[in-house]
Amino acid sequence: RRRLNLVVVDVLLESIQPHRLSIRDEMHTMPTSGEFLPQLCRQDTTAAIGWIADHSNSHETHFLAMNFTSYDTIRATVTGEITIKRSTFLAYLHPCVSKEQAQQLLEELRSKHWDAVHHCYAWRIGPNGMEYRMSDDGEPSGTAGKPLLFALQRAQLSDVLLVVVRYYGGVKLGVGPLARAYAEAGQVAIDACERIIVRDMSRATVFCLYDDVSTVTRTLEEYEAIFTATYADAITFDVEVASEHIDVLIEAITSRTNARAGSLKISAE
Repeated sequence: RRRLNLVVVDVLLESIQPHRLSIRDEMHTMPTSGEFLPQLCRQDTTAAIGWIADHSNSHETHFLAMNFTSYDTIRATVTGEITIKRSTFLAYLHPCVSKEQAQQLLEELRSKHWDAVHHCYAWRIGPNGMEYRMSDDGEPSGTAGKPLLFALQRAQLSDVLLVVVRYYGGVKLGVGPLARAYAEAGQVAIDACERIIVRDMSRATVFCLYDDVSTVTRTLEEYEAIFTATYADAITFDVEVASEHIDVLIEAITSRTNARAGSLKISAE
């Protein structure tokens, strides 16, 4: 039975989330196949996820260790709103680069919507969302924070806080519909966001003669480097470029100027 449980969970996670590591880190217990299979067979993935979440601590902060290349975040705050059976779900998707900022934004929303019954949230911070947290804020376990976190993971967004404020309309939705409502509200905000790419950047200084200015400038532009030039007896370029490009950029400049141009990588402090 335990072998079957693992197979079923793998099938579900493959269908909803390519980054399974972050999900597996939160699995403290497994549901039985008798409980889990009916949810999967109905393709009720949100409710099935709820089974996994039943015994996890929805207020716990988690960390993942992964290599930093680049990731997507959002340019500005966006909102969304849905109404289901007279309950209104207001979604807020904020740029957020630290847990302290997330807490401040949460407090502002709680103050703004002081009369709402729930302020559920999930946030992901850093490369690959290596630090994350979620909260059901009084909703049944696994019905709010988990769906919001999964929505961010599916969208591959980080440095973001997703909050859904619920105004109760007097009609209970049930566990499955409630989880879907939070997921849908969060997705409305995600669909409305403008994405930007965050890259790990490295700095360097490039020196060249006037005869090589055009060659060096074209090479810097080719590798999408950010640079400023200072003109004196020679030209000095202060350069910032994606870390995965720094070595090949320096090699290209050296090769194209027949080693007349020099460079110095600047170590991060």
